[in-house]
Amino acid sequence: MGTFVSLRMTANLAQSSNSRRVYVETYGCQMNLADSELIGGILNPEGYTFTGELAEADVVLLNTCAVRDNAETRIRGRLGLISAQKRVRPDLVVGVLGCMAERLREQFIEEEQLVDIIVGPDEYRKLPELLASAFGGEKGIAVRLSRVETYDDIEPLRTEGVSAWIAVMRGCDKFCTFCVVPFTRGRERSRPQESIVQEVRTLAGRGFREFTLLGQNVNSYRDGDRSFASLMKAVAAVDRSVRVRFTTSHPQDMSDELIEAIAVTENICKYIHLPVQSGSDRILSLMNRTYTAEQYMRLVEKIRRAIPGVSLTTDIISGFPTETEEDHQMTVALMREVQYDGAYTFIYSARERTRAWDMGDDVPAEVKSARVTGIVAMQQLISRELNRRLVGTVVPVLVEGPSKKSDMVFMGRTDTNKTVVFPHQREQAGDIVTITIDRANSATLFGHTGVAAQHAEGEAA
Repeated sequence: MGTFVSLRMTANLAQSSNSRRVYVETYGCQMNLADSELIGGILNPEGYTFTGELAEADVVLLNTCAVRDNAETRIRGRLGLISAQKRVRPDLVVGVLGCMAERLREQFIEEEQLVDIIVGPDEYRKLPELLASAFGGEKGIAVRLSRVETYDDIEPLRTEGVSAWIAVMRGCDKFCTFCVVPFTRGRERSRPQESIVQEVRTLAGRGFREFTLLGQNVNSYRDGDRSFASLMKAVAAVDRSVRVRFTTSHPQDMSDELIEAIAVTENICKYIHLPVQSGSDRILSLMNRTYTAEQYMRLVEKIRRAIPGVSLTTDIISGFPTETEEDHQMTVALMREVQYDGAYTFIYSARERTRAWDMGDDVPAEVKSARVTGIVAMQQLISRELNRRLVGTVVPVLVEGPSKKSDMVFMGRTDTNKTVVFPHQREQAGDIVTITIDRANSATLFGHTGVAAQHAEGEAA
């Protein structure tokens, strides 16, 4: 979390000599990435164009995350560098958007005077007005949370790619004691199913081949009597040749209906991210996670019975207030039993306004670090072993494009969300190719185009 990507939306946009150019950096989760595309959809009709180069920008927007302290620390450092540019270019407008904007608005504008505009996740519609005022020398804040805003009528700006993030709901009602999301993004609101299906239909027509339905707790989605399982099936039915995924889910809301939908619908991916956070019932209770480790394990067993070969990943928080070595070992034991394909492991970070803030932060930093290091090492061994079992198998892979290291090597993902790297032949981004897996490590599968793919190419020729 804490890394950023620049919003690349210039490829298919006509550049106007009179338009102002916007550079966006996005920090945090997939929801923030989707929000950056939403911001593009709001600003582009107002004459703004987008650039991937900070030096070219008239407007710099940081779309931020406030879930963990390290993300905030990195964003503050980035703001320091941008502020240095602003001293050289006084007309440069700097804005902080998203969750961190809502949390630290007073410090940014009143105390530190680092930025010109602060805009929270429910106030993006005000961006054109706020930017216009900022170019006139006025600073602006818009951070009020909404119980109804879903941006359902805004088409996000997407100009490239194979996969699309589709925000289907906003906010969260779970109030886990460690989490600031309900205070920075508000309560749950779901978009109408029809609008989501129409968005997918439009994007599939433009060539997008994979859709990930997003929400802070996406499987609590509800549109009248339509459940999240209903939505998943409706989206999958738009085009059976595209893949459909979702993230992130809460174990409490993983219904039998949803499990069955994943099991029986061919183009719903056999991959579930199922955050557990801890293997200790005492810690789970303090976290307000609303399930026990035993209940979680029964859910895992149910999922694996219904969906053979399913890939499971999770989130783990290490060093939650009062966590003992015994609590930690319970988490280790649960991870060994589940055998996750991957785990996102985080050191506990105390956040103001959450209930856990009042519990103190009594686990020493060096203990937290040692526990996380041990968990990561164990998970790497598990992931490596699970991936090595796939050596010799043949899997369909959705091609995403060149790897980071070479244009001669392409990468893509399996239905179970595993990264596959293979020598490039005739493949193009968006193709589904058959790959024989030759070797594997904990993070990546390596292979070559398989017999079935070669045979299909021969028939086409």
